[in-house]
Amino acid sequence: MKSPVQRGFYSGFWHAMASVFIVIGLLSSGGCRTAPPPTPYKAPEGASAESGRPWVYLSASEMAEAVRNGAVTSQALVQAHLNQIHRYNPDLNAIVTIDEAAVLEQAREADEALKRGEIRGPLHGVPVTIKDHFAVKGLRTTNGFPPLADQITDFDATLVKRLKDAGAIILGKTNMPILAMDVQTHNPIFGQTNNPWNLTLSPGGSTGGGAAAVAAGMSPIEIGSDLGGSIRIPAHFCGLFGIKPTENTVSSYGTFPGLAGKGPRSVRHMVTIGPLARSIADLKLSLSIIAGPDANDPLTTPLLPVDPALQQRKDLKIAWSDNFGDVPITADTRRVLDTLVKKLAAQGFKVEQEQPAFDFNEVWTTWGEMVDIEIGILNPGFVRFIMYTLGGPHRSQAPLMQMVFPVSDDDRIKILSRRDGFVGEMDRFLNDWDVFISPVVTRPAAPHQPPDDTVFYQGLYDKRVAVDDQELNYWMAYSAYTTPFNLTGHPVVVIPAGFSSDGLPIGIQIVGKRWRDFELLDIAERINQVAGAYRGPEGY
Repeated sequence: MKSPVQRGFYSGFWHAMASVFIVIGLLSSGGCRTAPPPTPYKAPEGASAESGRPWVYLSASEMAEAVRNGAVTSQALVQAHLNQIHRYNPDLNAIVTIDEAAVLEQAREADEALKRGEIRGPLHGVPVTIKDHFAVKGLRTTNGFPPLADQITDFDATLVKRLKDAGAIILGKTNMPILAMDVQTHNPIFGQTNNPWNLTLSPGGSTGGGAAAVAAGMSPIEIGSDLGGSIRIPAHFCGLFGIKPTENTVSSYGTFPGLAGKGPRSVRHMVTIGPLARSIADLKLSLSIIAGPDANDPLTTPLLPVDPALQQRKDLKIAWSDNFGDVPITADTRRVLDTLVKKLAAQGFKVEQEQPAFDFNEVWTTWGEMVDIEIGILNPGFVRFIMYTLGGPHRSQAPLMQMVFPVSDDDRIKILSRRDGFVGEMDRFLNDWDVFISPVVTRPAAPHQPPDDTVFYQGLYDKRVAVDDQELNYWMAYSAYTTPFNLTGHPVVVIPAGFSSDGLPIGIQIVGKRWRDFELLDIAERINQVAGAYRGPEGY
């Protein structure tokens, strides 16, 4: 039986990821303290709780066109979303911060601007939501982290500024796990977010609040982030479309406000920022707005234009796999993927079961080591020593859980070089294929799984996750199929592909060539026309 101290340092790769933030939090909060009870969303007293249909289920592109042509005012559109939130958010707890008076005033200003002939951009007057770890000027930005529960940021993240410049109205902030360190969505400030397909199930994480909001018609577009699947897992669990863009193509300026210091930048790989939506058209629109170079984040690079020759081709070359390192998937997941593969072949596409020449255990190990040398290394040396000394048994449970101690320059060079090898292998593989298809997660949405223990605000998971008749380590069950493409930095689109035997959505990942994200979205649109599996949850 582990002691409480041991359990605190047996917390795995997500603890390594956030170790420096935990230390900052402990210093600012006086150590381990009991957090006040969470305050989930409650509709304002007397608020209208009418359905926002039909407006709230249009695409963002359709909403913007309706505002421009006078079919609906921005004020009416925003109010329809607020009504939808009043009606359904008390059960879902997806959107956690809203300034209703401010968004209605912004909508009024958008309508007045339109009367003057001013169109601010392609999202003029359209509401969108933002994950609670991006700075939005004047709004509470907590990162789900109790020491920052009352923080109000005084600037906009670059992606937020670009959305505002495009005419969007920031409707509110969505729930997330503490410091985005989980594949479920719950934290001590706001509590748990539920999946609109079944309130007893998790919406995934860490962009779980945003996925639930979009699926339930409370927002047309959500901006999230992805280090190990945090856009793709919620899209899969909630039946949505999502894109993890190519690494470093969306500025990270304004991420984790209140935590990021001004010292040397160590996090340079694997984390990406991107949208979730109910259509690929909205992924294209929102990505075109938020992507691109930013002087505040010099690592950000431009995306390449779509090759016209690809658009004219009638065939596609598609490789696929349902087996990463013998990590099992459910029979429903395999059936959905097999069915789509057969449909694609029947449409005349070249479809073959092939995959990159990866040793997946080495891929997962390298991903974990990358997390440690770029984020875990920021932890004070004495803390890292204790983590390394006591954490061996926990790290041995899954190759994703890694720590490099002590870290030398030679270690760093070797790990980065090993990563380069996987990036190159994926590039070589995609020279022969237009895209690569795989499962997103080993299973559909799972029941909420409370942590087995909590140390310094961090949930620890000992119970295993059921995948049909097998049980897997928590992190491997959820992240084994997503983390390889964070490691390589390639863009990935998730689309709904089918349903489980009990009616839960199942998505697939479509992996494309680096920097050709819009080309990948075009291909995903063609695959989606064959899949034809999108539908919203009933009752919203």
